Amino acid sequence: MKYISTRANYEPVEAAKAITLGMVPGGGLFLPESFPAFAPQTGLSYQELAKKIFALYLTDFSEEEISAIVEAAYCKEAFPAAVAPAVRLDDTAILELWHGPTAAFKDMALQILPHFMTASRRKCGDNDETVILVATSGDTGKAALEGFKDVDGIRIICFYPKDGVSALQERQMLTTTGNNTSVIGVIGNFDDCQGAVKRLFADEALKDELKTAGTVFSSANSINWGRLLPQIVYYYHGYAQMVEQGMLKMGEEINITVPTGNFGNILAAYYAWKMGLPVGKFICASNENNVLTDAIMAGVYNTDRVFYKTDSPSMDILVSSNFERLLYELCEHDGEKVAQMMNDLQEKGVYEVPDAIREKFFGGCADGKKAAVALKACYEKYNYLCDPHTAVAVAVAEDYRAASNDSAPMLIASTANPYKFPAAVCAALGIDCGSEDVMAIAESLSAATNTEMHRALIGVDKLPILHDTVIDRADIAECVKKQLGVE
Repeated sequence: MKYISTRANYEPVEAAKAITLGMVPGGGLFLPESFPAFAPQTGLSYQELAKKIFALYLTDFSEEEISAIVEAAYCKEAFPAAVAPAVRLDDTAILELWHGPTAAFKDMALQILPHFMTASRRKCGDNDETVILVATSGDTGKAALEGFKDVDGIRIICFYPKDGVSALQERQMLTTTGNNTSVIGVIGNFDDCQGAVKRLFADEALKDELKTAGTVFSSANSINWGRLLPQIVYYYHGYAQMVEQGMLKMGEEINITVPTGNFGNILAAYYAWKMGLPVGKFICASNENNVLTDAIMAGVYNTDRVFYKTDSPSMDILVSSNFERLLYELCEHDGEKVAQMMNDLQEKGVYEVPDAIREKFFGGCADGKKAAVALKACYEKYNYLCDPHTAVAVAVAEDYRAASNDSAPMLIASTANPYKFPAAVCAALGIDCGSEDVMAIAESLSAATNTEMHRALIGVDKLPILHDTVIDRADIAECVKKQLGVE
């Protein structure tokens, strides 16, 4: 299997090279030249399913290598119970993707990416130090830091928007151990962080200078194919569980709703469909930052709009990197056309989206108030507690059903444990916490709902702060150079 650029500006490469590079030098994202057929199956463990799917894409990896990587990533230590259970609520299944070590769906990919990266570097004969640059809107940061900390030959620098993540998300990042980790708060938003990282990847002069010093850039964001590939697996796993629970018969279609800001999580579901997963519609759920809703429903991607800080901060994004990969499909693999659209986005902040997107996608949005209503209703009706991001998805899924009269069973991706956002959850449920301390609020939520805090969050307030650097968004590039000793 070869990997090609969304902008037709780079020669095809093997999987190991695509993973090592992270993104296409000079701009663009790697994606597979084709999507192999794979029919859904029941009776497989998560690990068995992952091995089968990875083998189709990682053709330069041996069966033994893939098996070792999967077993190391999805082990009992990282996932003590079920890896990604689907909880049935009538004709909807909530796919819980937050049972890993940092309580967010990013663990599903970022527990395995370091193993992919290490093996890929070895295959490519790469002995340089790899510097992982990460931009995070909340959850990717801690998951990447946790996955890559103390990995030989790799350094990781994580940028997050100061005051743009939840208190617990920030605390998780700032207390990260590891002799190869750096966490930088940025006075700005996620798009500022992500934009700066992309520009660094495209800075050929800087990369040449670093290469001379024995250092290369790579990415742990979902712009890296090694991040996106593992996400395909859990949609097959969710479908199999729906069949096993009697929600549908094998081969029948489902709909999938995903709360997303950077578009990678829902794109993985789309790729699963291209492989053979029976899906009727993909429902893209946004919060107040509804650029994707307009892109899908109105056919215009326009970043010239108000940016909102919300209770679902991992979706507070206006420039969705992975949308470029979908555009490649919508433009019938015309890389030059995609390149022009990305150029328009950078220069004008707007471009037109092909009408074909509405054949498989529906876009909807739910603001904080609407999501809070959905969160409370879900708890009162099913005694099921979800986080604000999942609540956005629940609300938008209901809107889709009402607008379409489509009664197909629904799979909703639950992207974070509710205890990562205890203040927002308590507010939605009307729980009076009587405190501004985030851990006290979490304890109030636990007592009121008789639920347990995720293991990753217990005691995080007692850990020492190890990272305290805050910079202006204009200084991100200089900060990286200083970190790497390049002036």
